[in-house]
This record gives sequence, structure tokens and C-alpha cells, in this order.
Amino acid sequence: MTIQTSTPAAAPQPSALTSYINANPSSGTHLQFYHTLALQILHNLQYQHEWTYLRIHTHSPLTKTLLPRPLLSGLPPHRIYVHPDDQVEELKRGGDPLKGEPEREWVLPTHLAEKWSLRRFGEVFDGIGEVPPTEAEEEIIGKEDVEGRWSRRERRGGKRVLLATLGDDSTVLYYIVHDGIVKPRQN
Repeated sequence: MTIQTSTPAAAPQPSALTSYINANPSSGTHLQFYHTLALQILHNLQYQHEWTYLRIHTHSPLTKTLLPRPLLSGLPPHRIYVHPDDQVEELKRGGDPLKGEPEREWVLPTHLAEKWSLRRFGEVFDGIGEVPPTEAEEEIIGKEDVEGRWSRRERRGGKRVLLATLGDDSTVLYYIVHDGIVKPRQN
């Protein structure tokens, strides 16, 4: 009886997402689950949806206190939200409301199994301004911005986040969530 020995097969290479997560360790400010979740959503936005200037925020840009969980901010390739009044005006002119300049957006990474309440959303909204800061603006906040000029920057429609919900099969669904009541779109 002859026993054949073979060379063991090489272990498969880690996926691009796994490599990305391994290359960006947690800072220890939040649970590892929240950090990994934020990295998965960031990877999806960057490589599937072509967002740019993506950042992870662990502290409130307004108060410098720890956020309830890491949030993302970035610039989508096109506008993702247009206030209903602006939509009506643009449609009357015969234009496409989503053709305007894209705006920096807040993104809230979540998992499908999580249960959300108004209180939890309120805690997230309490820690953010209407417009996410750029890296340069974040350096100014708390130093030169003693009058609160940055935190008073507003956009039509108030605070909003893009709720990014990761499913067990790695599918990501995106929903716009507003802080408060927003006038509905007119058909």
C-alpha cells in the first residue's frame, strides 16, 4: 500500500474587506463591533457607491464628547436628498432636482438585528451639526470658532443622517432619516 502525500493547498487570500478591516484597527473608543460595522459601511460607500472624503467620527464635532457609536461622513457622487420645496421649483423649470452639487452627508452604520428607538436616534442627532465638518473645519472647531460659526451652518431640511443598515448577507440598505418632521414631497 502506497500512501500519497500532497502539498497542502495554500490558504485562500483574505477578501478586500477583511484586509481593509485588519489594516484599520479600532481606536478603542467604541465596541469592536461598532468599529468593524463602520468600516464595512465605509468600504461599501467608497468602492460600491463611489463616495469620496470619507471619515469616521468617534467624537461629536460640536461638543467633543464621545458619540454613542462611530458615525461616518463623506461626499456622495451626486445629491441624495433635495428638499421638497426645491424639488418643486426645479421641476417647474424643467430640470432634474438631483443634478445639483452633492452635499456632505452624515452616515449612521447599523446592523439589521439592532432595535432603534426615538431616544437612540435623538442621542445621535444631539451630537452632530447639520453639515458634517471637513478635516480642516474640525481642526478649527473649539479653537478659532469660539463664536460657534461652524455649528450654526444650516441647510434646508435640518439635520439628517443616511441610515446604512447592514444585513447578514452583507447587503447594505440606505434610508434618509431626519431629525424632526419634514414637509412631504408634493406629487
